[in-house]
Amino acid sequence: MNTSYIKLLSASMLVALVSVGAQAQELKIGYVNRDRVMSETNLFKAADAKFKAEFAKREKELQELDAKLKAAAERMDKDAPTLNEAERGRRQRDLVEQDREFQRKRRAFQEDVAQRQQEEIAVLFERASKVIKQIFETDKYDLILQEAVFAGPRVDITDKVIKALNAQTSK
Repeated sequence: MNTSYIKLLSASMLVALVSVGAQAQELKIGYVNRDRVMSETNLFKAADAKFKAEFAKREKELQELDAKLKAAAERMDKDAPTLNEAERGRRQRDLVEQDREFQRKRRAFQEDVAQRQQEEIAVLFERASKVIKQIFETDKYDLILQEAVFAGPRVDITDKVIKALNAQTSK
């Protein structure tokens, strides 16, 4: 036999033996459903309520401004046939200016909401990550995933994470 063939056969057998040894030691894998953690954890529910209360006043002001703008537009449509050219032009410019101001305030509101949501979510996910890491270390997991195409109930540790986070908020 050729020595390179023997070396190749020896290397193949070594790889096969290492593979069999690795399979004998079972991996401990966990999966966490982030959506469930967000919807079922007291911490996230409390943050959501706090967040809504924080922006409720501005949201109400925007709704009132929108209603006033619509009422002014309806009055303009109703009064337009009886108005002279100058008055109609002035009212239209006023409506356009009011609409610009409303759109500017709405964009600013949406940007502020998005920024605060990102800040709150970052803090909450950091706390959830600490709980997940604690479970990882305590229960000696080899791998915990937060995104998976499919995950069976045997590896799903979402309930455990939710219970641990809820226990933290009840303290």
